[in-house]
Amino acid sequence: MVVTETIIDHLALACNVSGDKLRRDNMYTLEDATPFGMKFGEGYTGKWNVPKMWDRLYTELDVPGRRDAVAVFNKAHKWKKRGIGYIPTKFGIAFTAKFMNQGGALVHLYTDGTVLVSHGGTEMGQGLHTKVCQVVAQAFGIALEYVFVNDSSTDKVANTIPSAASMSTDLYGMAALDACQQILKRIQPIRDSLSPDATLAEVAKAAFFERIDMTAHGFFALDEARCGYDWDKEKPDDYPDNLPENTHKGQPFNYFTQGVALSEVEIDALTGDHKVISTDVLVDVGSSINPAIDIGQIEGAFIQGMGWSTMEEVVYSDDDHKWIRPRGKTFTTGPGTYKIPAFNDVPETMNVSLLDNADNPLAVHSSKAVGEPPFFLGTSVFFAIKDAVTAAREGKDYFEFRMPATSERIRMLCGDKISSECVAATGKESSSFQPKGSY
Repeated sequence: MVVTETIIDHLALACNVSGDKLRRDNMYTLEDATPFGMKFGEGYTGKWNVPKMWDRLYTELDVPGRRDAVAVFNKAHKWKKRGIGYIPTKFGIAFTAKFMNQGGALVHLYTDGTVLVSHGGTEMGQGLHTKVCQVVAQAFGIALEYVFVNDSSTDKVANTIPSAASMSTDLYGMAALDACQQILKRIQPIRDSLSPDATLAEVAKAAFFERIDMTAHGFFALDEARCGYDWDKEKPDDYPDNLPENTHKGQPFNYFTQGVALSEVEIDALTGDHKVISTDVLVDVGSSINPAIDIGQIEGAFIQGMGWSTMEEVVYSDDDHKWIRPRGKTFTTGPGTYKIPAFNDVPETMNVSLLDNADNPLAVHSSKAVGEPPFFLGTSVFFAIKDAVTAAREGKDYFEFRMPATSERIRMLCGDKISSECVAATGKESSSFQPKGSY
């Protein structure tokens, strides 16, 4: 994805057009399909919202005006330069191995009206337990405080799959809902025989004395047609004509989680240091089960992506230093040498918004997966830094800017007299010079 955005930047420079315009003009429409065969539209990928999300932020944040203000700042400051990065993303949700798109849950309803749920997912701080408990609480019409969760264990739910691909809420929320619906169906005659205002505890107690099973194992498997890639499947008749007839097609994803992000940064051309002045993020997570958790996940994923693209450099031994460590041995093996974002690295202003009126009928309670998709939006900081370095170079020439955007790379690529003399001493041209990333 970074390669694609870099190509867009290069094309924009070569064609003398705005990178924002080139990105907007080349977004998918409902008449298109991906190279791997997914057609766009509600029946295929869910609602395609990236274009309208892009247009919304572009207008609300006055991106042209922001870019003009940055240009004014850059003209007035020799060693401080600012830049803007505006990046969209779409992230396919599903395991591309079809057999992995399954999950189970075990639900117990007790006579005091409390519910205990176990599921096959692993809680690692992402809020999975909370979301599954919310699904169960809504199904039974009780407060969240009456729903409890067991630690994940294969003696409760067997044959589980990894909690990965941002799929856990989709799988285990649906599995838990399936178990709840089984129990509700069994106790419905009891509920009908009691007063309309009978509590769940009263219904459960009466069901117990009627010897009704109030334990259920729920299971969910993603529709076979919505996951996995069929290498032998030809193009369907309803696909766009611009796809070649011999193109193999498949549906590796259930839907796309989508988003856009705008970041503004300031670099110090003498030291290579940078700071993120502001970031605005808009993400389509469907009808959020828990907006607080989802916003936290978006913030965390963004910062992780920002760190990955700006400071998290893997440094390894090369032939010139194999006497220190064998070739390929990493030096950045712990927090003392491998740096991740800290408190002072986060954007000074960060605004996160969830797209409204974005129901997603392809997942539990019209929600969408949220863990990994916003990660790529963190690269808006990388491309903003690249924009600032371009301003420091005071030219229209193309230059290669590798990730991560470390202080060394920023400093050396600013192209001033001091760095140019250093680069010249290496016998390389300044447009192609890159710190090696190895010792």
